[in-house]
Amino acid sequence: MTIAKKKMDKKQAWNFRLKTFTIALVAASALLWLSLPKGYYRPISSRVRGLFVKHTKTGNPLVDSVAEHQPADNQAYFRYLQHLCTFAPIGLILVFCNFGDTSSFLVVYAIVAYFFSNKMVRLVLLLGPIASILGGISAGRILSWSISQLFAEEEKKPSKKPKISTVADGKRKESKKSRTSKRNAAKESTSNPFAEVTEGIDTVLKSKEGVLAKQTIAFLCIGLLYLFASSFNEISWMTAKALSHPSIIIEARTNDGNVVIVDDYREAYWWLKHNTPEDARVLAWWDYGYQISALSNRTTIADGNTWNHEHIGLLGRVLTSNVEDGYNIARHLSDYILVWGGGGGDDLAKSPHLARIANSVFRHMCPGDPTCRAFGFIDNQGNPSRMMRESFLYNLHSHGLKAGVQADPEKFNEVFRSKYGKVRIYELLNPDLESKAWVADPKNRICDVEGGWYCRGQYPPALQGILSERIDFAQLEDFNREAKDEDDEYQKQYFENLNNPHKAKSKAMNAERSQIPNNEVEDRKTTQEQIDGVYKSWADTDQTTLMWQLINDGSVEEVQKWLEADPLIAYIRSSDGRGPMWWAFESRKQS
Repeated sequence: MTIAKKKMDKKQAWNFRLKTFTIALVAASALLWLSLPKGYYRPISSRVRGLFVKHTKTGNPLVDSVAEHQPADNQAYFRYLQHLCTFAPIGLILVFCNFGDTSSFLVVYAIVAYFFSNKMVRLVLLLGPIASILGGISAGRILSWSISQLFAEEEKKPSKKPKISTVADGKRKESKKSRTSKRNAAKESTSNPFAEVTEGIDTVLKSKEGVLAKQTIAFLCIGLLYLFASSFNEISWMTAKALSHPSIIIEARTNDGNVVIVDDYREAYWWLKHNTPEDARVLAWWDYGYQISALSNRTTIADGNTWNHEHIGLLGRVLTSNVEDGYNIARHLSDYILVWGGGGGDDLAKSPHLARIANSVFRHMCPGDPTCRAFGFIDNQGNPSRMMRESFLYNLHSHGLKAGVQADPEKFNEVFRSKYGKVRIYELLNPDLESKAWVADPKNRICDVEGGWYCRGQYPPALQGILSERIDFAQLEDFNREAKDEDDEYQKQYFENLNNPHKAKSKAMNAERSQIPNNEVEDRKTTQEQIDGVYKSWADTDQTTLMWQLINDGSVEEVQKWLEADPLIAYIRSSDGRGPMWWAFESRKQS
C-alpha cells in the first residue's frame, strides 16, 4: 500500500481507497445476505444496543437497571482522568494540525472511545489509553517549545550593506540574489494583505524584548507542567489505592464524626461460610451472587451473570410477590435468604427494578404497567405502596424496623444481623427437601455431551406450574424470533412509560391512593418537625418533577388527590428553592 501510494498523487490515492472499500463493502453485504437466513447470527445484545440509544430506553429492564450502564457525566471523566481532561483535547488539536495516515488512528481512536464512554460510564476505561497518549503529546510539545525558548538567543540583524557587483564601466549594482529577494518580498506583500503585520510581529518576537517575553512564558509553562504532573501523580496513587480496596469493606463516619470501618458484608459472607451446611442454597438478588460463591463458598440462586434473563425474572418474582407466593417458590430453591438493608443501594432501593424485571417475564405482576410504577414509596414519609408493603422483600427488609412489619415466624427465622444492619440473613423454614434432592441428583442434569463435565441443572418438577406462566423475554434486536402481539404491546407500553414517566407515575399513584382507606388517610397527621424536614430539603426528585408537570398541565384533581393522601407534598422544594405555590403562580394556574 505504501509503495503504491508513493506512485500516486493525492487524487489517485483517494480514488484507490474509495474503490477498495467499495469492493469490500459489497463483498461483506453479499456474504451477510447469503448467511442471514441460515440463522448463524445472534441478535445484538441489549448492552451493545445501549451504546447507540439513551441509557434507560434499551427495552430490557435488566440492562436498564445496572448503574454502570448509565451515561458518563463530567464528574466521572474528571474522577478517573483528572488533568487529562485538559491536556487530551489540546493533544487532539495538535494531532489534527499534523493530520496524516499515522495520526488518523489516534483521531479515530479518540472519537470512538469518547463516544462509547459517553454512552456507558464503565467504558471510560477505553478512554484511558488514548487520553494518556494525547495528554503526553500536548505536554511533550509544550515542554519542547519551552526548552527551546529558554536557550534561544536574539538573532543578529542582517547587515544593511548590500552586496554589489563590479562591472567593467565601474558602476555599483546590486547582486542578482538581492534583486530576486526584493522581487519575492514585493510579490508576497501584494498577495498577503497581512504580510506587513506578520513581518512586524516576527520582528518583535525576534527582538531582545520578545525573546525575554517568550522565555518568561516558557518558564511559566514548565512551572505549570511541574505542578500538574505532581498533582496528577499524587491523585493517581490515591485513586489506585481507593480502587484497590475491597468494595465490601468501606470507610464511613458516624454522626459524631468518628471514622469507622463498615465490615458488614464480609462479615455476613463469612457467617454463611462457617455456620451453614456445605450444600446450603442462598437466595439473594443477583448483584451479590459472585460474592456469595467466592467468599461463602455456597450455592447461590443467581451468580451475577445477566445472560439468563428469565431466571433472574423468576428471582425478581420471588422477592416482589406477596409473602405467601414468594415463599411457595423460594422453598423449592433455597435454604437461606440474604437481604441487603440500610443505605442508598440496599435491596429496597433497587426493588422497583426487581419488579420491572419480574414483570418482563411474568406479565401479571404489574398488569398494564411494564415499568411497575405501583411498586415503590408513595409519599415523603416513606410509606410503601400496597404492592411493596405486601412483598416478600419488604417484610424481610423491614422486619422489626418498621411499625407493624414482622416476618412470619412460621416461614422465616432471622439468624444473622450485621453490626450496622447492612445485611440480614434468614433461615427459610420447611424447605422442600424433595425438590432439593431432585436438583442435586446428577441424573437430572443436562450435559453438553454424555459424560461431560459441563452440566446445567433444571428446575424441580414442583415449579413447572409457575414456570408455565412465564413468557420468554424477547429483545427488540432478536431478528430470529417470530413477532408476537403481546411482546409488541409490552414494548410499546414500556417505551411510552419511559418517554412520559410523569404520566405513568401519576396514574400509578392515583390508583394506589384510591385503595387507601379513608380512616388511614385521616390518621396520617403531619407534625411541624415533618414539615420542616421536607421544606428544608431542596432537591430535584421524581416528586418535584411530577408536581411541576401536574401544575403546568392544569391537573387540579390529581394534585388535590395527592395532597389529600400526602399533605407533606405541599412543602416539597426543587433544588432552586421553588415549590408548588411558586409553580402555580408562574404558570398562572393558581386559584
